[in-house]
Amino acid sequence: MPGYGQFCPVAKAMEVLDERWTILIVREMLLGSRHFNELRRGVPRMSPALLSKRLKSLERSGVLTRTVERTQVGYDLTPAGRELVGVVNDLAAWGMRWIGELGDDDLDPHLLMWDIRRTIPVDKWPRVRTTVAIRFLDVAPAERHWWVVVASGEADICDVDPGYQVDVDVQTTLRVLTRIWRGELSWVHAIGHGSVVADGPARRELPTWFGDSRIAQQMHALGGA
Repeated sequence: MPGYGQFCPVAKAMEVLDERWTILIVREMLLGSRHFNELRRGVPRMSPALLSKRLKSLERSGVLTRTVERTQVGYDLTPAGRELVGVVNDLAAWGMRWIGELGDDDLDPHLLMWDIRRTIPVDKWPRVRTTVAIRFLDVAPAERHWWVVVASGEADICDVDPGYQVDVDVQTTLRVLTRIWRGELSWVHAIGHGSVVADGPARRELPTWFGDSRIAQQMHALGGA
């Protein structure tokens, strides 16, 4: 991209970071995504071609390195890239404080469930395979049903019924679960007021099983819900 023609370090940094999607790719890598398909799940509305282009640009800029492990390509942040963690966290805190309202276009079940999967505190789940079924009441049928399965210390997200016994069945809206995950609404409040309906013997364990997202932790630090 053309430079700003300024010696200001803010301008020089933005020559690398202000192209569309770039900082979100860095966010995904800071959250642990290393491979192309993982990054795609974190930015599902970004085309594969554009993602590939941005990765090459970040590599040229020294923000990440590309590695080949046998036949699999991986990406790792350099020290310069890892140092952006403060920038990303500060942007998240600023966005929560000043731009909190969500439009319908901001709601995405695929991105939400992917984010939930990678931050679930699996050590707080039972040692046997446990399944939580989630049904969104306000999305198209093809994206309405999801299953969270934790087994052998790993969490998985399914959008097709895995066929396991369901331990807790959850019905809510995509907006409500997104607000819970952002830290704007607590599980206890949502269940108590009926915006989340949970059935099953372990329904009271939902707040513990799902924990708080990184966004929610920042929201709490800012004095939110």
